[in-house]
Amino acid sequence: MTGKVTLHDGTTIPQLGFGTFKVPPEETAATVATALEVGYRHIDTAQGYGNEAGVGEAIVASGIARDEIYVTSKLANSKHRRDDVLSSFDETLEKLRLDRLDLFLIHWPLPGLYDGDFVSTWKAMLELVEDGRLTSAGVSNFQPDHLEQIITATGVAPVVNQIEVHPFFRNEGARDASHAHGIAVEAWGPLARGEAVADPEVQDIAATLGRAPSQVVLRWHLQRGDIVFPKSMHRERMEENFQIFDFGLSEEDMARIDALDRGAMGRQGPDPDTFNPS
Repeated sequence: MTGKVTLHDGTTIPQLGFGTFKVPPEETAATVATALEVGYRHIDTAQGYGNEAGVGEAIVASGIARDEIYVTSKLANSKHRRDDVLSSFDETLEKLRLDRLDLFLIHWPLPGLYDGDFVSTWKAMLELVEDGRLTSAGVSNFQPDHLEQIITATGVAPVVNQIEVHPFFRNEGARDASHAHGIAVEAWGPLARGEAVADPEVQDIAATLGRAPSQVVLRWHLQRGDIVFPKSMHRERMEENFQIFDFGLSEEDMARIDALDRGAMGRQGPDPDTFNPS
């Protein structure tokens, strides 16, 4: 049994999901099918991953009721103009074989592209919600000032901000800014590309609790209130990552992991303020 987080629009999202970043398109259907068999009911994909069709195939083949599966996708960086937002969303629904998407995110703010105008992109996302085929709109990799700009312009806050968060980069500035607007935080790269599970502090806590290091790190995220969606291609690891609701970390354990933060030096992905893909 997994927990759920209530978003500010009144909808709920499973706090633990399954990520599909870098899952090869030809392997996506089988991989997601396994995740659904394990018990995951929150699947995170993106237009830029190239594997939405595989996600859709797995969902249809699973036979699981549509309302029992929460599906997220994200807008491609090349589709920020209004008409491209709308047309690419149509393509996403078609690939996912859905008539409604639970959550759609602006993947990156791209302040150095489109004349720095991600406000118009956000307005297009809100059109999709008004249309009825998108339940909730959110953002990804938005810095505090990016959030301020879109909220000031529209009066509407994203329901989530999906940002890089892990023990080496707690990203508290973006987390705090999100929480100040009632925005839930989703942590991508929650295991720091596997580096967090190799950390001596994490391994010591895991040994004491009789748990896997990955379970300890994911539990740390949950107790901080963030939404996580680890990715694995292996059923055994999927099952391990899923078993994080039957134990807890002490305040001391949490503090030990908190202390691993390296500030900006701990960031592993691109800096949202300067990321402008060609």
